[in-house]
Amino acid sequence: MDPALLNNHNINNLKKSGVNLHIKNIYTKLAQEDLDGLLVSSPANISYLANFTSRDSYFLISKKENIYITDSRYTQEAKKHLQKIATIKKSNGSIFRIIADLCRDLGLKRLAFEERYLPFAEYKKIKEELSKKGDLIPTHDLVEELRQIKNAEELEKIKKASEISIKALRFIKDFISEGKKEIEVAAEIERFIRYNGARSSAFDIIVASGPNSSFPHHLTSQRKIKNNKPVLVDIGVDYLGYKSDLTRVFFLGKISSTVRGIYDIVRRAQEKAIRRIKPAVHINKIDVVARQYITQKGYGGFFGHNLGHGIGLEVHEEPHISSKGRGVLKPGMVFTIEPAIYLPNKFGIRLEDIVLVTQKGCEILSGTLHK
Repeated sequence: MDPALLNNHNINNLKKSGVNLHIKNIYTKLAQEDLDGLLVSSPANISYLANFTSRDSYFLISKKENIYITDSRYTQEAKKHLQKIATIKKSNGSIFRIIADLCRDLGLKRLAFEERYLPFAEYKKIKEELSKKGDLIPTHDLVEELRQIKNAEELEKIKKASEISIKALRFIKDFISEGKKEIEVAAEIERFIRYNGARSSAFDIIVASGPNSSFPHHLTSQRKIKNNKPVLVDIGVDYLGYKSDLTRVFFLGKISSTVRGIYDIVRRAQEKAIRRIKPAVHINKIDVVARQYITQKGYGGFFGHNLGHGIGLEVHEEPHISSKGRGVLKPGMVFTIEPAIYLPNKFGIRLEDIVLVTQKGCEILSGTLHK
């Protein structure tokens, strides 16, 4: 089943029937690959499949039975939320022996696992417990491929996370002033987003003033903000498990012609990339559009990272919008567009927004650009 073909009408019908759409898609993939089951260990992937925020758990999926394995800290929560989706198994003793025993009980001979997320030490222990009664088959992006296409419920959460971020950026614009420390600004943002409905920040908030803004992932410091210097703020929030990620640059006092010129180049590069977004466009072409423009303006060597990344249950997920990005854009994909120019030891400009690929083009989920 192609998740891109699943519209809201189909989703509602499946919900009414009690069928978990995400797990149903996994059943299809397992059948296609001649696999008996899948052991999911990535917290984000478990949360996606179970529609429940997972912590310190494993999820064993098979057509015979779905089993959520966790310890006593989370069993009551799991029973409350997963009663129609999975059997809850409380781990006592070796969790690896429990997984092996469950596989034997269910007759799972070919068990898939997530090669990116299951540590080698854990793989060895499960393999030892299974002995010769089953094979562990590595898989890559089995769940992540499905997660690229967001449904209506997921989109609402991402939009809400974006709305909170936008409010926070508008609020902090008036809070930033000469003499305040970067860390003070970050703390005020953290307070604001929680009061406005966020579970937490999605990552460590970046406040980078003056030359610190030339570091793409600056660690917010005790540096005091000064007039006539840019202040880069990169924030994201977690709203019911789904994330946002927005970056803006604020200015105090006078803006030099150099800073203004580079800001305009970055803004224009972002606009050019966003205008190219629509279904069936190759992912790498979006990166190329922005990167070529920045290069033509003489700053190609000062934009080193990808143009964007998928966002959802994780801040960075598929699809990755880069010159090496594979595949084409599909309706329901959500990702950032964040061109930048960083001049070492001087300043950096990055503008980041979240977009949704629609049937005919795209929608900017983070509102009007740079407002």
